[in-house]
Amino acid sequence: MLTLRNITKSFNSRILFQSADMTVNYSERVALVGPNGAGKSTLFQLILGTDTPDEGTVTRDEWTTLGYLPQEGEAVGEETALDIACGRGHGMVEMEAQLRDFEVKGLVNEPAYFELQSKFDTLHHPEVEAKAKKMMRGLGFKEEDWMRAAKELSGGWVMRAHLAHLLVLEPDLLLLDEPTNHLDLVSLWWFRQYLKTYPGAILMISHDRDFMDEIVQSVYEIDGKKLNSYTGNFTKYLEQKEAAYDRAVIAYRNQQKEIADLEEFIDRFRSVASKASQAQSRQKVLDKIVRLEKPQTPRKIFRFNFNQPQKSGQRTIILEGIHQAYGTRKIYQGLDLEIERGERTVLVGPNGSGKSTLLKILAGEIPFQQGQRKLGTNLKLGYFSQHRSATLEPEATVVEEVMRACPTLREDDARAILGSFLFRKEDVYKRCKVLSGGEKSRLNLVKFLVDPPNLLLMDEPTTHLDINSIEGLTQSLQRYEGTLVFISHDVHFIRSLATKVLHINDGVVTSYAGGYNYFLEKSGQIDARAATIA
Repeated sequence: MLTLRNITKSFNSRILFQSADMTVNYSERVALVGPNGAGKSTLFQLILGTDTPDEGTVTRDEWTTLGYLPQEGEAVGEETALDIACGRGHGMVEMEAQLRDFEVKGLVNEPAYFELQSKFDTLHHPEVEAKAKKMMRGLGFKEEDWMRAAKELSGGWVMRAHLAHLLVLEPDLLLLDEPTNHLDLVSLWWFRQYLKTYPGAILMISHDRDFMDEIVQSVYEIDGKKLNSYTGNFTKYLEQKEAAYDRAVIAYRNQQKEIADLEEFIDRFRSVASKASQAQSRQKVLDKIVRLEKPQTPRKIFRFNFNQPQKSGQRTIILEGIHQAYGTRKIYQGLDLEIERGERTVLVGPNGSGKSTLLKILAGEIPFQQGQRKLGTNLKLGYFSQHRSATLEPEATVVEEVMRACPTLREDDARAILGSFLFRKEDVYKRCKVLSGGEKSRLNLVKFLVDPPNLLLMDEPTTHLDINSIEGLTQSLQRYEGTLVFISHDVHFIRSLATKVLHINDGVVTSYAGGYNYFLEKSGQIDARAATIA
């Protein structure tokens, strides 16, 4: 279906790929992995034809249709969410114009014309709207939101509409770039189940380990400018990679010993008449050896021990009779909640159900109309939000900001921690005022880890992190001795940390005194949701 051969690609004089190969077969599920900046999104652009390789070829079977979900949604006009899912509006006008252009030029036998015509026909099928609504239900849209103007929706909901559109088209090859970023847990579960029976092939970039374990059958890793293939899901890939590294190290050491032995014999006997012919023979052997490159040590999970916080009282924070509304929209009415010391609580529920609002009420970030918020004794509260950049000193460098948060930290240790959260080399000397939103989010996260409060409230802490950084954060929080309340859509992260689940829906908070698997077993709400959209 898709073949990449001898691909070489440079970006700003940096070589991303050199003689790299990849094959995606019909109905295959493939993950593309590698550290941030390795070239994953660039490879997608090569496949899409929006960029070209410096050398090599990208070949797609002539009659294969392709669909692409980028990380960020396209700008929208006046169309509704349902229009996007159905492919109506500006996109349809463009498609018609492109088809006419092909026909005027007499290119109706071209594969590109066939692909465009196939998508056009799919979107004009009489059942397309019914199929689009089914996909939108699965992805968490309420019926009252179908006809809302897309420009009134958040970027995450617009992305869901685009994803629904792709699933309606049902292309032969789906290219998905971080498809789970904007999904809540229930929508994520539905999407995962849907992809398991998807009739086409899937090539995805994802940092969601659990999602890849459930879906993919093979993994391509960008490593050393090559595309290395592994059979199995993400966990199997990790096992195979470790075994392959061990074999490569043994082979390299054996070859180095062989080379050293040959060189020693040659140097010792090349001037000895009786041994000269043997030395010459060994020189020929040495010259023919294809030298192995020294294996690069795999990037490991960074482990560090930070200062543990002072103990709080047993009851860390209490909410009594909380009423919260935005205009006429009521979020909570008479909410009672108590968080106890040592609990690791995850807030789950559909997008828009009030999870972030509850976290902000706990943090004291927003006022509420009625009720009381009581703090326990010896409480030091920290609130991590992706959008809190005001706490950063604009003129301070990244490493100075971390050391300002924890004055006892040595600079070498600060740089090591920052490196594990994707601040590489000279990045640590950037001034905070020039950082991107993602970099500011990661820097705030590091500041919390080096000087943790005894009540830590975290809203989507794994966003902007790669898989190794997520694992490093997970292990750090597993050793954290304080109280944790968090929101996340990363199932592996949740399973690794949560000891209690609060399910939030329509202003009702239901507590499950167990981990995420216990919640799934006892709630039954995912199965009920699936039954309504099957």
